[in-house]
Amino acid sequence: MLAQALLVAAAASAVVAQDDFVPLAAKRFEWTNLPYQADTSDGERGRQAGYNRCNATTAGEDSLCQTAVINSLDDFCLWAPPVPGDVVGNIEGEMVAWCTRGEQYGARTIPAGALTGVQFIRTPHYVQVTGRIDQTLINIGADDDGGEMDPHGADQRGNPLGGLLFSNSFGPAVTNGTSSSGVAFQQVVQWHNFMGANLFCLKACDPSWEDGWRMCEHIYDRIGCNANAPAAYEDGVFESCLGDDQLPPGIYVGENGATSTYSQPGEGVVISTLPYVPAIPSTSSCTPYESAAIYNQPGGAAGITTTSAASSASTSSASSTSMNSTSSGLSSASASANSTTSALSSASASNSSSTATSTLSSASSAVSSLSSAISSRTDAGGNLVASSTSDGAASATSAPASGAGQLVPIGRLLALMGFVAIV
Repeated sequence: MLAQALLVAAAASAVVAQDDFVPLAAKRFEWTNLPYQADTSDGERGRQAGYNRCNATTAGEDSLCQTAVINSLDDFCLWAPPVPGDVVGNIEGEMVAWCTRGEQYGARTIPAGALTGVQFIRTPHYVQVTGRIDQTLINIGADDDGGEMDPHGADQRGNPLGGLLFSNSFGPAVTNGTSSSGVAFQQVVQWHNFMGANLFCLKACDPSWEDGWRMCEHIYDRIGCNANAPAAYEDGVFESCLGDDQLPPGIYVGENGATSTYSQPGEGVVISTLPYVPAIPSTSSCTPYESAAIYNQPGGAAGITTTSAASSASTSSASSTSMNSTSSGLSSASASANSTTSALSSASASNSSSTATSTLSSASSAVSSLSSAISSRTDAGGNLVASSTSDGAASATSAPASGAGQLVPIGRLLALMGFVAIV
């Protein structure tokens, strides 16, 4: 009788424990009040390997932080193994956060040179970061085709177990705390991250969008980034863009115009090709950056000037220097001209031979001064030109169509001032 009662009690406890289980995707957390571990279960896969309450004391190469972020081109995290030596598919539940700003989030920092091409896209319903990576620098084997991380998993405890994702990309949410920029962090409920074959993709769906689960689908874990997050994946390109929503993963439009849904085969079936080519959505308003240097500076992308902008600034500076130099030269020529005009006027008004001779001598000296001033600003054809900049780069100056300030040959200028008639 006692034994039977104990069996009934044990069965009841098991039912209660099962009823108390809450899937990771159904749990809600605040950025400023994270638990030590989001997953408190002790199921078939054991306990959560890392922790979610991450700060300066947990940052570094040994961090087991399992709270990631996705905010911008230079501010995101990826999931990767804590130690090398195993394939991604076997340790998805133990992955930890590797971030571009690891120190800021109490996580590991993606090593310099690992990211060889990155595109960040903001669409109406999600943000996404995709690209190429030297995965050996984040503990993934060179030949590892990888796997998928998401907040679900077969047991609904997530991959990694207890892994959380936050973003400041979806508007203010006061109850979820604020980031260092003053924009609120929100928990992203639906997301997926594929790592492997030296590619990566992380998509975070807007928490307020009711179809987020569909766009951040988690059932196509065997067909990778190109099918789940179609994008350019260009090596050597670093850019931030706006974009259109892609078709939900697995949904495609056939040659006959009919919309179909792909059904992924079981683990025992090799997937060599897909019955469709995933369509890459269009992008716009892309801001390119020169190199991966954005991941090695405190200011990130905000602290880097693109090549075109730097060139524009250099050209503007050179032009300004040249214009100032030209203006100075013309001012000297103008002063000489004024001196000459004054001397000629004195000569014309004088009734004394000696006075005229003296005045003409002064006029001759002024003419010589004017000629020297103008000659230093002339080209081979005798036209006034802008001087070179301090670094030797000549600045082109467009002459006015007509009127005051027009550049003229020296001979004509002297004739207009009456020197030919006097001489």
